[in-house]
Amino acid sequence: FSLCWPCLKVVRVSLCGQISMSVAPLQITEPQSFFSRYLRWLDVLDPTALLSSEAEVENSRALLEKLGSASKYLTQDKKVNDAQKLCEASLHPDTGNAITTLFRPPAFMLCGTPLAIAALLPHTRTIPAFLSQFLFHTYNAGFTFYNRNVTCKPNKIQPFQPMLLFGYATYFSVLGALPQYLMNKFPSAAMQTFMGRILPVPLVTILSAMNVVAVRLQETEDGIEIKDKSGHVIGVSSQAGSKAVKETALSRAMLMGITAMIPVALHPLLSRSRFILRNSKALGPIKCVATALTFGAMIPVSFGLFPRQGTILRSELEVELQGNTTDSVLFYHRGL
Repeated sequence: FSLCWPCLKVVRVSLCGQISMSVAPLQITEPQSFFSRYLRWLDVLDPTALLSSEAEVENSRALLEKLGSASKYLTQDKKVNDAQKLCEASLHPDTGNAITTLFRPPAFMLCGTPLAIAALLPHTRTIPAFLSQFLFHTYNAGFTFYNRNVTCKPNKIQPFQPMLLFGYATYFSVLGALPQYLMNKFPSAAMQTFMGRILPVPLVTILSAMNVVAVRLQETEDGIEIKDKSGHVIGVSSQAGSKAVKETALSRAMLMGITAMIPVALHPLLSRSRFILRNSKALGPIKCVATALTFGAMIPVSFGLFPRQGTILRSELEVELQGNTTDSVLFYHRGL
């Protein structure tokens, strides 16, 4: 994958109203408001975090372990804040284990941007359209898999899970490339307009959400762990699993839907401008840049749309779990 997406300049601000999110064996802080979560994700998505060595990650983990719950009161300390940022960018919230570098949150911008450009911009042939869709959906499936909730205890063993992920990516790629196939087969003006400008936006939005649901379907069936405010596990809930998957699917659909809409919306505006009328070949690069900027800007919006530590009311849980606690609100890890 091309790692050429420029680093965003992050402006540090004071984040107010934070709550503690337990991350075995760590504790990190998560802002409550959407705007604060957005700013925090801008910080966490710094691509330079991918260059950190294992020793640096372990040192950050050790610092947070040493501070324990006191770390949430020291967020203005640069050393503590940097340690939290590096742990959020490198470690899985459920296990505390390091995530494969290619699928860490900061890598999503670097790897996902060129793949999104290739998948969203028009092609002239079906095979290149399919290949770009396949790479895009394969990476998205891998990212979703590595950043899912791993507290799900499957009732059935799935020995062919990698093949299932490959099958999901192939299926979504075929659907994604279908408009290009129909445009080549039926070259009428109406078909070109519908398949080239109208259908792609809702199609990529739906497929992006379906990608998340397909990869994390097991969480909705077998459930995920839910905890009380003290961090004690009170059971495994499929209702919480369904809510976690739904929120993640909605955030991913918003990311891709808005990214796909920008080049389509810009086309009629740019095509009538004097600059494009004189330099028609510049339209393609401009749309590529617009797609890349939109995708990069929407990633922290998508990741921060819902808190990573999701909440669910006790009344929404299964009847057999409601008697396990007196807390009115329970918590779970949503995933990305």
